[in-house]
Amino acid sequence: MVYSSVTHSPSRMIPTERSGEDVDIIMARLKSVKAFEKFHPTLLQQICLCGFYECLEKGITLYRQGDIGTSWYTVLSGSLDVKVSETANHQDAVTICTLGIGTAFGESILDNTPRHATIVTREFSELLRIEKREFRTLWEKYRQCMAGLLAPPYGVMESAPSDLPVKTKHTLTHILIRPHHYLPVPSEKILWAGKMLRNAILSQAPHMIRDRKYHLKTYRRCCVGTELVDWQMQQGSCVHSRVQAVGMWQVLLEEGVLNHVDHELDFQDKYLFYRFLDDEQDDALLASEEEKKETDEELQDTLLLLSQMGPDAHMRMILRKQPGQRTVDDLEIIYEELLHIKALSHLSTTFWVVLFVLIFVLFFHCRSFLSLLVFNQGEEGTSWYIILKGSVNVVIYGKGVVCTLHEGDDFGKLALVNDAPRAASIVLREDNCHFLRVDKEDFNRILRDVEANTVRLKEHEEDVLVLEKSNIRSSSHVGSSPLKYTVMSGTPEKILEHFLETMKLDSQFTESDPALDDFVLMHCVFIPNTQLCPLLIASQGSDQERLDYALNNKRRVMRLVLQWAAINTDHLQEEESSLAFLQEFYMAVSEDASLIPALKEQLPELEKHKVLLRQFSMGDEKLQKRQPIKSTDEILFKVYCSDHTYTTIRVPVSASVREVLSAVADKLGSRDDLLLVHLSSAGDKTVLKPSEVSIFSSLSINGRLFTCSREQLDSLTPLPEQEGPSAGSMSSFELMSSKDLAYQMTLYDWELFNCVHEHELIYHTFGRHHFKKTTANLDLFLRRFNEIQFWVVTEVCLCSALSKRVQLLKKFIKIAAHCKEFRNLNSFFAIIMGLGNPAVSRLSQTWEKLPSKFKKFYGEFENLMDPSRNHRAYRLTVAKLDPPIIPFMPLLIKDMTFTHEGNKTFVDSLVNFEKMRMIANTVRIMRYCRSQPFNHEAPQATKNHQDVRNYVRQFSVIDNQRTLSQISHKLEPRRT
Repeated sequence: MVYSSVTHSPSRMIPTERSGEDVDIIMARLKSVKAFEKFHPTLLQQICLCGFYECLEKGITLYRQGDIGTSWYTVLSGSLDVKVSETANHQDAVTICTLGIGTAFGESILDNTPRHATIVTREFSELLRIEKREFRTLWEKYRQCMAGLLAPPYGVMESAPSDLPVKTKHTLTHILIRPHHYLPVPSEKILWAGKMLRNAILSQAPHMIRDRKYHLKTYRRCCVGTELVDWQMQQGSCVHSRVQAVGMWQVLLEEGVLNHVDHELDFQDKYLFYRFLDDEQDDALLASEEEKKETDEELQDTLLLLSQMGPDAHMRMILRKQPGQRTVDDLEIIYEELLHIKALSHLSTTFWVVLFVLIFVLFFHCRSFLSLLVFNQGEEGTSWYIILKGSVNVVIYGKGVVCTLHEGDDFGKLALVNDAPRAASIVLREDNCHFLRVDKEDFNRILRDVEANTVRLKEHEEDVLVLEKSNIRSSSHVGSSPLKYTVMSGTPEKILEHFLETMKLDSQFTESDPALDDFVLMHCVFIPNTQLCPLLIASQGSDQERLDYALNNKRRVMRLVLQWAAINTDHLQEEESSLAFLQEFYMAVSEDASLIPALKEQLPELEKHKVLLRQFSMGDEKLQKRQPIKSTDEILFKVYCSDHTYTTIRVPVSASVREVLSAVADKLGSRDDLLLVHLSSAGDKTVLKPSEVSIFSSLSINGRLFTCSREQLDSLTPLPEQEGPSAGSMSSFELMSSKDLAYQMTLYDWELFNCVHEHELIYHTFGRHHFKKTTANLDLFLRRFNEIQFWVVTEVCLCSALSKRVQLLKKFIKIAAHCKEFRNLNSFFAIIMGLGNPAVSRLSQTWEKLPSKFKKFYGEFENLMDPSRNHRAYRLTVAKLDPPIIPFMPLLIKDMTFTHEGNKTFVDSLVNFEKMRMIANTVRIMRYCRSQPFNHEAPQATKNHQDVRNYVRQFSVIDNQRTLSQISHKLEPRRT
């Protein structure tokens, strides 16, 4: 160990020899370290009185794992490696993390436990050291002050016994590693937000910030929580509810811009006092006229910023409560949050029961940087964790870091399930990580409860149906059976039988039954129509059975068939067996209608489905209202050869690659083994598999189909037409109204969206080749998203004049704003993502000249697109909208794909119906978005109204990212 040779340094003196001036010198130095800048002055002064200064060269071992500690340390400069060994041999120690400036370590001196790690200097480092006796004295003397400032779950330490239990070391680490947990250092944007709100209150309602008396005690310059919330709800469209307002004030409370006078950590909308940071000082100033003017201009932006951060802060506030203190509204908010956490979507068929139970037992767990271990390898498992924010490293002795877990991942479950020691250590990878925690006792109880609520029906000693008791009360049962059971898994036949047996006959057929709807929507995955229809005929009962039993069966089947026909209307004409079933079923019901009045009433509706027919229009789809494309529709398509000649074939939309190649070979008169290749404008080649179907609609924007032999594959080159336009459409585009453009885009997008059948999402998710069905309508809608993105990038990159490019950015931001106004979120996202394309975002000279007003709009739109917390900002926005809505379709596809890949379709040879329910819930989002017709009022008619309509339906774009980047660099070369 190398000590400082600066013998006159105040920190080298024996503490009792230090003068007041010496302490001031040390304090000034410590305040320059960010970790200490918000320490309570009295506590900091005591640290200055008892701390020593040390400096160490690179490679010095400060202490070893297993040593009994003698001092506590804080890093003033430099850095140190933390090494952990599974054995007593220090040579196999693995570095698990590095301690940087402002971090603290050595807290094991509080309970005399051995050091948990070896500490080695990574570079020349300066440390502040406090010896064990002084450190324990410091803790004992200031424990009340420290504990009162701590965030849960450590705030209870003030009542801890004097013998300092093991958890005390974690408490002190939490205090001294990151003091901003109890005296936070606000970010600049939150400081700014707090200043704007304080100035606004002083300007609009100065009586709110004043000295107040309560229980014979005076609180200076305080506000009351209720008044703050009421005032904020009067400020504009950003604040829609008291819950939202509370969340926004909670942001300021967590960041330390707003302080509770009694050190509460949760903002409470009741008679409690709060004080702005600026009012903590005795010489707090009133806002100047210039500041008031700035506040008037910035207030709405401030509220918008806080409204975007508020939901997360409110969620943390709820989770910090003890479970018994959470309200019904709190539980609903937790439940909604859990629905979008990645770790929970991988639960087994017990998902919904587990999810419902979890909201009662979850705790919020916050760890600041270099509390180091969340837990250590070999320790007893006590909790299961889900990462809400941040990331951790998984460390195994002898192997080092084996993987990194991020937001949405979970860890610690294996030790609880197996009742075994921890298999790895979990180390924070970044500062201020947030977790959800379920303790072992609750975890085990959940598993027991789930199993206790499970009913398994067997036939021939095999499970055929698994039901679980639901916490949702059934309206169809009173008295004896208040709770209903939901299907979790089963054989297809048994699931159908269960739904028919439990169907309510005392309600109108039109009454919604979500469980039945799940079956009707998803049955194509596990029981196709060719198998379902015979089962439905057989389920009606026979003449030999009791009449009342048979008639009830017929009524149940009737209801299911009507719901099945309503959902499958567009697809029924494609299947002869389904049409034949409808005819047979109609005849059977007609014969029985004289006996069952309820059936007679439903005959007209059944007949309507039986006779539905639609003729496919081969007109110009770009210029007339679109009709849904069916699998049996035929399409004319060009397939190119390697020499750029082509042949035109006519095949069904759902034709397989094998069938397309057969048609091409017949046209070309070729018997060679041909390949069908998708060739993009960038020259990327994808050889299509023979089993792939409905390939025409899934090509990239400027992609083309080529056929060639395997020997010719490398020689394929894109067509000249695939390059896209060489000049932009600015000259005509700039004459069009932004609102009219957005409106016409929305009209066209609504046509495309309205053509997408719900089943297409299912075919797309599970693989359309399994169903031999087309997803053409969905493909075209998804391609429209890419087309709009590249339209934005193309127009900007093909605009050579800087001033014109600035005008283009403004125009696109305006169009995006109007798309959002029309609830066309698909095009809104596409435009903003186009502006964020590297070829556009790198044009710094263009963006610099964009007016600040538009930069703010763009920043707000980017925040709405924030993908963190599973696109939480977007989901919260959509939840407030009424239909009609054109949703951000790629996110719906992502949700369904995530559910599909994270859950097996069959579990122990039974249909995983819980997975079907989860996917059906996502499909119903699309149904809800289209539950009302598009009826937005058109903008005032303009002379070029038809031109705008034609323009938005025939975008010409460059979809080669390499080409766009090259053009962008020519416009604005990289600055040296």
